[in-house]
Amino acid sequence: MPSRPPQHAHTTARAPETAQGEPRDPVCGMAVSPQSTFHAMHQGQHFHFCSQHCLDKFSAEPQRYAQPVEVAQGEHVHGGHTSHAGHHEHAGHAEHAPSPAVAAAAPLAADAGAEYTCPMHPEIRQIGPGTCPKCGMTLEPVLPELEEEENPELKDFTRRFWWTLPLTVIVTVLAMAGHQLQLVHGALQNWVELAIATPVALWAGWPFYVRCIRSMIRRSPNMWTLIGLGTAAAYLYSVVATLAPGVFPATFIMDGRIGVYFEAAAVIISLTLLGQILELKARSQTSAAIKSLLGLAPKTARRINADGTEEDIPLSHVHSGDKLRVRPGEKVPVDGRVLEGESAVDESMLTGEPVPVMKRAGDTLIGATLNTHGSLVMAAQKVGAATMLAQIVQMVVQAQRSKAPMQRLADVIAGRFVLVVIAIAVLTLLGWGLWGPEPSWVFGLINAVAVLIIACPCALGLATPMSVMVATGKAATSGVLFRDAAAIENLRKIDTLIVDKTGTLTEGRPAFHSVAAAPGFAADEVLRLAASLDQGSEHPLAHAIVEHARARGLTLSTPQTFESASGIGVRGQVDGHRLQLGNTTLLEDAGVATAALQTQAEALRSEGTSIMYLAVDGALAGLLAVADPIKPTSKLAVERLQADGVRVIMATGDGLTTARSVARQLGIDEVHGEVKPQDKERLAAALQQAGHRVAMAGDGINDAPALARADVGIAMGTGTDVAMNSAQVTLVKGDLLGILRARSLSVATVRNMHQNLTFAFLYNAMGIPLAAGLFYPLTGHLLSPLIAALAMSVSSASVVFNALRLRKASIE
Repeated sequence: MPSRPPQHAHTTARAPETAQGEPRDPVCGMAVSPQSTFHAMHQGQHFHFCSQHCLDKFSAEPQRYAQPVEVAQGEHVHGGHTSHAGHHEHAGHAEHAPSPAVAAAAPLAADAGAEYTCPMHPEIRQIGPGTCPKCGMTLEPVLPELEEEENPELKDFTRRFWWTLPLTVIVTVLAMAGHQLQLVHGALQNWVELAIATPVALWAGWPFYVRCIRSMIRRSPNMWTLIGLGTAAAYLYSVVATLAPGVFPATFIMDGRIGVYFEAAAVIISLTLLGQILELKARSQTSAAIKSLLGLAPKTARRINADGTEEDIPLSHVHSGDKLRVRPGEKVPVDGRVLEGESAVDESMLTGEPVPVMKRAGDTLIGATLNTHGSLVMAAQKVGAATMLAQIVQMVVQAQRSKAPMQRLADVIAGRFVLVVIAIAVLTLLGWGLWGPEPSWVFGLINAVAVLIIACPCALGLATPMSVMVATGKAATSGVLFRDAAAIENLRKIDTLIVDKTGTLTEGRPAFHSVAAAPGFAADEVLRLAASLDQGSEHPLAHAIVEHARARGLTLSTPQTFESASGIGVRGQVDGHRLQLGNTTLLEDAGVATAALQTQAEALRSEGTSIMYLAVDGALAGLLAVADPIKPTSKLAVERLQADGVRVIMATGDGLTTARSVARQLGIDEVHGEVKPQDKERLAAALQQAGHRVAMAGDGINDAPALARADVGIAMGTGTDVAMNSAQVTLVKGDLLGILRARSLSVATVRNMHQNLTFAFLYNAMGIPLAAGLFYPLTGHLLSPLIAALAMSVSSASVVFNALRLRKASIE
């Protein structure tokens, strides 16, 4: 339907439908069955819904969703179905566009408006396919489809290659042995070679010439500039020699004809096509990790309706708050929380943790993980683009399409390299033509073409992007997410690691330990007031206090005001009382002394508990102790990092005694306690100024400034979104052993980049002098353009295949 009606258009209210006549949910836009139990009447029209959630939203604001549909003249409405005069609307004609809710619910599916980018230059982005304006390469989808069709460029190049390969073989045999075999003689051989080679040069090589011309129009010389100039020079010279041999001096005549090089142009094109085919096939493997992640998502979910009935629905129909059943052997459909049941869930596909995790009521579930044996009932919490799987896919895509710092040097060199190569080719032509042996200009032309072909900078451009794509995919399947290529390159250089305590070294699921009241206050009242205020906090320590107070049967009040003093505690008003709840720093800022409970606090801290003081109306009311167990892997991770030469420093908002108790158990010597968020940032900055390469690992909002300041910020996937958005690396499992895996992969990836770049530089450094004929006085041999073309194709493919070796790299 047009967005604005043509003249004489009229409007009518009708329920939305698909092109096949199926009703659509007016809230989320999904196709629904006419027999759906969720439906409503509005303005005489029946509306159907995919769930109670959408029905409730429609009932609250029917005018918002029941918009009139504009119908142009010549269309008629019959029973809610629109038809054009003379024919009905079929699938393939315009349908109602899905709503934003639908798009958000299906983030992993590609569409006609997909974004494309260049594998060499990830900053190039456009909607729809095309070629890169910088290097001429065919653009690739930013997010590959799970079941995508064969690459159209690969299909096209394959067809051109196989259809013209017999012609290339024939013209090469004629050129090399036609005279000896007495197949054709003299000028006739030139005409035969022209007829055979022309389809190869003009049809099979046409994409190369188009890209060559575009590069010159855009003033962006690239690999196709060299290939196009080289093959065009060889072909056009040969055409002139065939059509007008009289324009050449007698010294050009060999075996009764002017020497032609149709076979050089044909073989260069065929070998370039073969190289591109091998490269495209290899490059398609670099997106294997993304496709494997896309394949993890289940296609359906089993929803438990309000009346107790159950039905299987498409995953895109699941809404936050829906009640779902996960049967044994099924995948968890979306992120959520267990309501009923008990089972072991295999999370290895997302976290890299091989041991299934027991899940009970209240535990969190990650979408796409596998329920092994028990039945679970869950509440959906995050759906569509908000799920961890969708975020992992987006982070991997973002990292794969980012540019490593190492690539910047290669880009600068490659950008100027083409112009230098063209200049060298011209000098080669002139040098051989003016001072070479007869036929000097023929030698000059052939050597100039060899220089243009062998110096193609494709291998240089692919050296680091291919390594980055493979590395980020492998990391994602091991529970490590890199935000960009710079993080991969920098992580191996880290010599100092600052770690938060709660949620990073410890489980982040603390349990209430004890409460102590100051004189004049009752312990239960201290707990009740603290829990009432902490209802507005997302901190794990707050959750422990609130849950314990409710378990004790205490009646909690709703805070009249609430304010988070990030990193040191919370403030607010409950039942008319001004409350401060937090560490010593918070109470000192409020002018409240904590000396009355200092002895008890230190005794509890020595046990490794975290202490929070409560002040009521400016007076110390009591303290609450919460214990947070250390993660089983933290000690091993710290030991291995220290063995690798990494200095580990703990910085936490907890009291110094508590921090030292935990540090002592983990073997950490340097501890900073009761630090504010800005203190962590200043610590990272001070270490950087001292010449250290600093990483920061944390999970909370209070860690965000330091995560952003550090050379590499490492967030726990079990922590807050703010922390993950501030970091360059996310550990899905929230396990410090992930840092070791990430560092190992960083070392392997940078080594792989160095191998690729070294090979590319050496290849060009050795190939150009050889192609230019500088070694001819010593060897008496010249490099054929045919061999140059083969070497160019092999160099590009070898870089890609070397990058693919990273998939088998050991990072444990």
